Amino acid sequence: MAVVQELRKLGLRYNTVDLGIVDLQDDLTKEQRNALKQALFSTELELIEDKKDIVVEQIRNAVVEVIHDLENKIEVPFSTFLSNKLKLNYTYLSNLFKKSEGITIAQFIIKNKIERVKELIQYNELSFSEIAFELHYSSIAHLSNQFKKITGYTLTFYKTHGLKREINIENL
Repeated sequence: MAVVQELRKLGLRYNTVDLGIVDLQDDLTKEQRNALKQALFSTELELIEDKKDIVVEQIRNAVVEVIHDLENKIEVPFSTFLSNKLKLNYTYLSNLFKKSEGITIAQFIIKNKIERVKELIQYNELSFSEIAFELHYSSIAHLSNQFKKITGYTLTFYKTHGLKREINIENL
């Protein structure tokens, strides 16, 4: 919404605005680009222009989209999903992401899953087994082991002590 609002203020025409991606109808002039950068900066957003950075952002967005929207189920391995979605070879995506972010896509997925687990625990609507199922863990034991490895807490300890999520997903 903030991006659409800024585009309209600047009189920039666009085809679509999707999570992290804007398809503009016209090329930006240098002045328009600078004005857009400033407008986005004022809303704590940024304009990403480097093609590799854009691909990394698309990977991040795809992971967040799948993990944080339980309705958005994928039926194929995540590597296949990403390759199909971005129309790029997974090895290329994996190497690019690792170089840019310093962690693998798999590690990024795990971090996001654990943040989602924390969120679902706080909602207190699903059992641990339901959370494990929703996030495609093979078992509660697998979820528990991964949760403890990342957070240092057991699922039960986290739930009973009412610990709060410590990381904003945008900072992962």
